[in-house]
Parts: sequence; structure tokens; C-alpha cells
Amino acid sequence: MQKSRIPVLVGVAQLEQRVEDPSQAAEPLEMMMRAVERAAEDSGRTELLGETSSVRVIKGVWRYGDPGRAVAERIGAIGAETAATPYGGNMVQSVLNHTALAIQRGELDVVVITGAENGNSQAKARRSGIELSYSDAPGEPDLLLGSMEPMVHPLERARGIMQPIQVYPIFENAIRYARGESLEEHIVRISELWAGFNAVAVENPHAWIRKPITAQEIRTPSANNRVVSFPYPKLMNSNSAVDQAAALILCSLETAERLGVDPDRFVFPHAGTDAHDHYLVSNRADLHSSPAIRIAGRRALELAEVDASDLTYVDVYSCFPSAVQVAADEIGLSQKRPLTVTGGLTFAGGPLNNYVMHAIARMAELLREDPGSKGLVTANGGYLTKHAFGVYSSAPPRTPFRHENPQDRVDILPRREAADDYAGPVSIESYSVMYDGEGPARAHAACLLDDGRRSWANSDDRELATAMTREEFCGRAASMDGEGSLRVG
Repeated sequence: MQKSRIPVLVGVAQLEQRVEDPSQAAEPLEMMMRAVERAAEDSGRTELLGETSSVRVIKGVWRYGDPGRAVAERIGAIGAETAATPYGGNMVQSVLNHTALAIQRGELDVVVITGAENGNSQAKARRSGIELSYSDAPGEPDLLLGSMEPMVHPLERARGIMQPIQVYPIFENAIRYARGESLEEHIVRISELWAGFNAVAVENPHAWIRKPITAQEIRTPSANNRVVSFPYPKLMNSNSAVDQAAALILCSLETAERLGVDPDRFVFPHAGTDAHDHYLVSNRADLHSSPAIRIAGRRALELAEVDASDLTYVDVYSCFPSAVQVAADEIGLSQKRPLTVTGGLTFAGGPLNNYVMHAIARMAELLREDPGSKGLVTANGGYLTKHAFGVYSSAPPRTPFRHENPQDRVDILPRREAADDYAGPVSIESYSVMYDGEGPARAHAACLLDDGRRSWANSDDRELATAMTREEFCGRAASMDGEGSLRVG
């Protein structure tokens, strides 16, 4: 491999749009275009855009057909390939991994990656009764990067357990039980973890929420911090009510040098990996770990020839505290160290599938300011399901960019079977409790049978739901009927 083909990140940009009148807000496509132009300015060589060979757009909740084509036309890259992705918080890092490989193989040269969401202006428009207008951006992208696999078991769907705000708290309570913590010890610990994320957001000029918030404020329910699902109040949930866009520009080292990009702008992807856990939560061996993160995350460090202790900067995907804890434990990162460069999806902002682009952009800024330092970005899609990892540095790699997908090592690991239409005794493996305006309303429980299979049950008994927020119910004996109704005691 020629050194000239080494992929390098030369331009990054982040855009935050804060408007009181949603009718004056730029739509996501316009936000993407502005972010791409800013990324070119960041590189110091805007002529890069005219040489763009591919425009890659991360899927959003908008309904554009081929937004990459509109971006390409805006930047003067007529005829550039356009690419899109399915949904998934892993997709930004995964796309960057595969883009770096394509540049290294000589298949592409200058590549633009972008994405945007307007959750904040959408919410304001709904409250005001305003219908926002969007460009058509018709057509189909030339390429779809990635695939969308089913991630909800029919039994989970039948029990209505499909939303991240239901599933990630189930992981959280399983973590608490596995650690042997009391409910009070646990909520204090994770609120302190999240307060650390907030402290980073306060110092991040791109963060959506930069107000200092204490651990006690994060864990204490209030009018502005309602409990969503036990044990998470609002300030432990991803914040999608943001208008944010980001863009990355990658090219070969040869092109960067030919165009005269200042080496001080260079950030090199050293290594990356992709893998997924068993797609269906029902089939996971347990609910407090991630073999795919352990195998693929550690392999990314090995490929980059670094140890976890060598990392100056880390951004662990942070949709909920459970995702951070699992990833940190599996990769071997201390939860006492900073685990974000942005402030995470609660405070920096959670523009759905595009958050990791902001993490990479912020990582690049910090690596440029700290020559020779190394950083790790982790990405997660689904229900701790799909994972991607990237190791970066302002120093060039000793070897060309390296990438692996160790999926075969994950697939051979133990899995459970789901028990459909089961009636009889069970042990509560973990649970979550959903709230309504009156308090704890509905409990969702993952249940284990004596034969090792897993089933799912619900309870609409408010008394039981309330008790489950005050006492430990993981490990308790219970029973369920064939319709999935949970009984305890």
C-alpha cells in the first residue's frame, strides 16, 4: 500500500440552529449543505469540494429521496456518487470505516459525509400548529451502505416492548443487580457518571445544553426532569429535540498534500471495526454485557496498536447510562475517566443517527490541539445491537488503515431461546417501569424459565409498578400466564 493512499480527515464542521420561530428555521438539507461548506472552510482548501467523488448522507427522520445529489450539486461536484444508510446510531462510524478503506484502495478520493436533524424546530412547529416545508430532493442514491435487520422479536413486539426508553432501562437494572448495588447506591453512581458528561458539555462550544447540572439534580425528579422509565429521569435520556448538523471531509494523503492542506488539519483514522450482538434481545445470553463490544472494541485497539490506557480522548456512545457502562466495562475503560468529548446525547445533543458525526468532529478538534494524542470513538445502533469503533490520531499510522469485522467470533457465543405463550413460574431477570402523569404505571419484565429460556411479561398493577421502583425485583420468583401477564407473590 502506497503511503499516498492513506486516508485522512481534513475538514470537520458542526452546526447548531437555535430559533424561536420555527418557520424561520433552515430545513435539514440546508443545514447539511451549510455544514459541508463549513467543513471545507475548516480544511483551508475549499477547492476540495469540486473534487468530491462521493457524498454520503446518514439517514434521518426526514423524507428526502437523494439528499446527497442536492449536496453534490450545491458544492459543484456534479456526477459524484451519492450514498445513503439505513437507520442506526452505528452508521456514521461504520460509513467512515468503509470510506477509509475505499480511499485506501483507490476507489474514491475526496469523500463528504454529512447528516442533520431538526427535532427542536419540529417540536416548536407542532406546538404552534405550523407545518414546516421541505425540499423534494428526489431520486434514489447510487449506493446503500449497510442493511436493516429485524431487531425486535415477535414476542417482544407482542408484549409492546420495542422502544429504547423501555429496553435500555431493562439493561440498566440488570447492571445494578449484577453489581450487587442497592437502588440508592446505583442511582447515585449513574447520576455522578452523567454529571461528568454534563461537565464536558459545559466546555464544549458545540453542545446543546451547556448549563452546569449536578448529579443530585440529574437524579432528582422535578417539573423539568420528569421520570420517563425507571430508573431514568429525563436527564438520563438522549435529547433528540435539537437542530444539529455535521460534516466530515476525507481524502487521500496524496490529494491533501497536492491541494496544500495544512498538515495541522490532518487527523488520521488508524483502525476500525464493526460487529453486532445477537440481533434479538430475547436471544442474548444476559442483559448486562455485550460480547460484540468486547470483541470488536478491543480488536480496534489491537489493530491500532494501542492500549486503552494510551487513549487521551474517548467518546463512548451515550444514548442512556447503561450503554456507557456496558461499553466501558467491555473495552476496559475506567468509568472514573472522562468517557465523552462532546457531553453525550443528553447534553451535547442527540440528533438521532447522526450523533457520532459530532463526536468525530469534536474528537478531531481535540486531537489537532494535542499533537500525537490518540482517541477512540464508539457507536451503537438498536438496543446495544450494532456497533462500530474508530481509533484516531493527528499522528500518521505506522501501517495503513486497518479494519476487521470479527462477527464470526460473536456469532458462536451462547444464546437463549425465547419462550412464546408460556404460563408458569419464572424468575425476574430484569425489568423497567413506565410512568404516566400519575406515576409508575406499567412494568415490563424479562423473565427466565427453569430451562434457561427467556420470556417477557407485563403488569398494569400500579401498586406492583410502584414497589418495583422502591425495592429490588431482579432475581425474584414470579409467574406469568400465557398472555404475558406478570404476577409477583
